Amino acid sequence: MSHAPPPPAEQDLPAVHDIDDILALPAGRRIEPLISYGQQYLSRAERDPATRESLVHGLVDLIRACAGDSRQRLEMGVILGHLGDPRLRVPEDPAYWVPMDQPGHAFKVGRFPVTTAEFRAWVDAGGYRDDSAWSAAGRAWRDSGAQTWSDLSQADDVSDLVVPNQPVVGVTWYEAEAYATAKGARLLTLDERRFVVRGPEKRPYPWGEPFGSGNANTREEVLGRPCAVGLFYSDKTPEGVWDLAGNVAEWCADGSEVSRVIHPGSWQQPSMASWAKALEMIAPETRSADLGFRLAREA
Repeated sequence: MSHAPPPPAEQDLPAVHDIDDILALPAGRRIEPLISYGQQYLSRAERDPATRESLVHGLVDLIRACAGDSRQRLEMGVILGHLGDPRLRVPEDPAYWVPMDQPGHAFKVGRFPVTTAEFRAWVDAGGYRDDSAWSAAGRAWRDSGAQTWSDLSQADDVSDLVVPNQPVVGVTWYEAEAYATAKGARLLTLDERRFVVRGPEKRPYPWGEPFGSGNANTREEVLGRPCAVGLFYSDKTPEGVWDLAGNVAEWCADGSEVSRVIHPGSWQQPSMASWAKALEMIAPETRSADLGFRLAREA
């Protein structure tokens, strides 16, 4: 997949308004100037913290207002990811989790899929060297000489896949399992994931039905890449769990040593892959540009 070109030199950028002037515009007229200004700001060698704060607040306000089309929201999410997305939490933060009361089984689920920022922080802190986080099968895979996510994420042609506030992608089941264990968590079972999506109302999609257009980052949106978590406001349950129908497929806990379950709904897949009961079985060492994971833990 092609990646976004590097930002142009500052002198080549179109003239834009002062940030305060942009933020004073009505929401619909504010989007494109704010995107242009954000791209310009990221290209600067020196970045004023006050301007960054204004940009972040402006972008978050537009995202929460569900302003713009899918492409504009994608661009706003990318800029926000590189500036630092204040919507994100870490597993140590109680706000990271959404409590679920499945009949006979209470548990907590991650509000968003695990993000690149989360996973990279664990990798950089020595996650691959922490034997206590790795199962026997995971250690065997890790020690086999296979390339790790850390190796692959440095390539120039994957820059649009490793934006900090996007779901981490390209992880094997072993890496996902180790991260979850390190955080005192685990992967969702398929049955739990279905309950999160369907709720007591037995919804086919997080928002209900029909599938419709513009509700989730699936192939029909033609974005051709993952987007920041929480951009598609319909792809959210009433309890506040996001990105369950699209954006990235998710590893689940179920399966065997040779085949693991995923929920396939993602930016690469058509809407047919998004319904709550969809599943695929793939090898645990599989990597894909549309495959991530989400955490769960006991209540």
